[in-house]
Amino acid sequence: MTEPNRLIHPPVPDHQPAAGGIAARARASAGPQYLAGLNPEQREAVETLDGPVLVLAGAGTGKTRVLTTRIAHILSLGRARPGEILSVTFTNKAAREMKLRLGQMLGQAVEGMPWLGTFHSIGGRILRTHAELVQLKSTFTVLDVDDQIRLLKQLLQAENIDDKRWPARMLAGLIDGWKNRGLTPSQVPSGEAAVFGNGKGGKLYAAYQERLKILNAADFGDLLLENIRLFREHPDVLRQYQNRFKFILVDEYQDTNVAQYLWLRLLAQAPSSVIPEAAQRLSGIHTPGADEKSDTGVMDSGLAPNGAPRNDGKVLPPHIKNICCVGDDDQSIYGWRGAEVDNILRFEHDFPGAKVIRLERNYRSTGHILAAASHLIAHNEGRLGKTLRTEDVDGEKVTVTGSWDSEEEARAIGEEIEQLQRGGHKLNDIAILVRASFQMREFEDRFVTLGLPYRVIGGPRFYERAEIRDALAYLRVINSPADDLAFERIVNVPKRGLGDASVQMLHDVARKRRMPLFEAARAVVDTDEMKPKVRSSLRALLDSFVRWRAQSEVMPHTELAEIVLDESGYTEMWQKDRSADAAGRLENLKELVRSMEEFENLQGFLEHISLVMDRDSGADADAVSLMTLHSAKGLEFDSVFLPGWEEGLFPHQRALDEQGRAGLEEERRLAHVGLTRARRRAKLYFATNRRIRGTWSTTIPSRFLDELPAHNVEITESKGGSGWGGTSGYGPSRFDNVEAFGSSYATPGWQRAQRARGQAGRNGGFDENQSPFSSRGDWSRNRRGPMTIEGELVAKSTGTVSEFSLDDRVFHQKFGYGQVVKIDGNKLTIAFEKAGEKKVVDSFVEKSSTA
Repeated sequence: MTEPNRLIHPPVPDHQPAAGGIAARARASAGPQYLAGLNPEQREAVETLDGPVLVLAGAGTGKTRVLTTRIAHILSLGRARPGEILSVTFTNKAAREMKLRLGQMLGQAVEGMPWLGTFHSIGGRILRTHAELVQLKSTFTVLDVDDQIRLLKQLLQAENIDDKRWPARMLAGLIDGWKNRGLTPSQVPSGEAAVFGNGKGGKLYAAYQERLKILNAADFGDLLLENIRLFREHPDVLRQYQNRFKFILVDEYQDTNVAQYLWLRLLAQAPSSVIPEAAQRLSGIHTPGADEKSDTGVMDSGLAPNGAPRNDGKVLPPHIKNICCVGDDDQSIYGWRGAEVDNILRFEHDFPGAKVIRLERNYRSTGHILAAASHLIAHNEGRLGKTLRTEDVDGEKVTVTGSWDSEEEARAIGEEIEQLQRGGHKLNDIAILVRASFQMREFEDRFVTLGLPYRVIGGPRFYERAEIRDALAYLRVINSPADDLAFERIVNVPKRGLGDASVQMLHDVARKRRMPLFEAARAVVDTDEMKPKVRSSLRALLDSFVRWRAQSEVMPHTELAEIVLDESGYTEMWQKDRSADAAGRLENLKELVRSMEEFENLQGFLEHISLVMDRDSGADADAVSLMTLHSAKGLEFDSVFLPGWEEGLFPHQRALDEQGRAGLEEERRLAHVGLTRARRRAKLYFATNRRIRGTWSTTIPSRFLDELPAHNVEITESKGGSGWGGTSGYGPSRFDNVEAFGSSYATPGWQRAQRARGQAGRNGGFDENQSPFSSRGDWSRNRRGPMTIEGELVAKSTGTVSEFSLDDRVFHQKFGYGQVVKIDGNKLTIAFEKAGEKKVVDSFVEKSSTA
């Protein structure tokens, strides 16, 4: 890119054009085109080039435009060359988008901006230039996670540490957390180092770093940690980069972790400045007192008591470079992976004299949505404060809908999406945002039943997740021992010592003898071709399959699945895993077992899975987007459905238990992010009953619902078909008026059901065992209950007199034992011993002889 010529500014004349006059307006029209269309706050953020600037950019306020326009403005004014601007993003996609926009603004391809990229890509470039100063060579290798785990296993073995009790993956997670906080081995607090390997965590971390140097390798965390060490130990190198970068710009500043913060602070200070006390506090580094000697290699804070940099006892005025950080404290939702919201909250303290510019004009959402989101997030104490506003219409109110259980929730949302589709709305403009990934399963199953196209963003579909595929592979081998693909997938999962050579041996035997892999394995374990330990492990697995297959004939398939996952060691494998997603994988496995309850047997369940897995649509097809709230950040849709707003799920109980008020505030920020993804419609749902850890529980609506402004919210009734619960207080049940379902119900699913009824030649209903539309024929084993047809519940004997009498003792699959206290047609009000008083259809209960 041709470097812009530096402009020579003449002395300012005494006369200036009158504000709003002809000359002023003519001058504005002759200004750079890239400034056209900016609102006053955006323009101020672009044109304020000197000193530290914090741009608080709310959701949908155009922060990316501000950031790229600011770079274009710097280049156009000749304030810096392209190579003198450090612009840091969090993803390569964001960096590419910025370069593309810059090219469009300046009318030419953007070249020569080597310092526009992610934290780690820029850190890696600096590290390769000065690798020898941190005991590496410029050709060093960046290890992936698998390489890290293998290396850590070698170190555990050398220290005689049981890697089953102290998994290498757990140690990798600890080391990654320490590096995210900028801690070298000598700086890890002794208490934290002691949590692994009987107190050997710190020693193993040091040995790991030493081994990396020998291998001329670094891991992902080292790309910044070694940068920080390089800058601290070699001030001349730090000064080189401090002098090089005339402008520093940072995107998504609220998502920075401590290591990223330290790295930026070092580069943003003038050459004479050092790490401030705030950085020491955040990283957990001990700052020696006046009577202590710093023998840990940690730099002194370099601050006077009033927080200003000092030198030999003399307080010096702070000298901060031209740094501009763009972010939103209300969208800091990644604390679980090391992001530190305090980084943005302390900006004015860390950069004295900083100017804070708030972008509050939202260009995405309607008035009611913004009012609800702003009122909700205002309950957070840890925020700088801003209120989103729009010049758009108020639009539809945010809706809140209570459903009987999670299945009805999925049916209701499916029904609403079909209505939107019939009204001409594209599925691409519709999204379902869940708090936990296990919630996706019921929506995926529902969409398959409806024939509704969908895509999962930010991860695989539920049944395509690795842990679900593994669990299904075990069940497939039980159902069909000749399923070679399934057997090969889990023969060494969890690890049983069967390497590639052992598996290849099984393939060779199977091919020569023309038999399945399972039978080949039975033949091999009776020979001496394998090592004794491997042969013993394989024999134990084969014996387990024989036992499980026999159990499958006499026990429910759901119970069998739990036994298989436990006895195979698969559940234990994830329980010992200390990675961030291990807990979610365990929740997914529980959800898998729960999903099996809807089917009569294992064979029927596996056939259903084949149907789900076979469904595929092109990436460009019109489809509903399904994702977690964390994956939704940065996206927007016309209509957003937000299910699962219940205490324990959202806010998530684990966040509350582990982080207290800080966890609650991050969960509230996550709710704010979810609401502000919606352009036209935001629809919130909660279920009165949800399966939690394998047990049905009565849930409480999320506290976040009461934090919404009543003026901007509308309460609606569930359209899911089974709204007879009557306990939520959100409107009467559809069954309060005993009427047959009218012909006005015209969804594609109902029409398909009606056609199927005609083909079956029935006048009074469906045969549940033959109908392809019934997802389950019974609530308890060996008895038949009501039937679900494409989102509408056809209750047995609706409007007739119940066979039950007052004071009858009954049993309900969800709520347990209770006593009939009121009868209304076929609806019973029952006082349950544990669940309290509930209103249910009589076909869901059976008489009990238990006293």
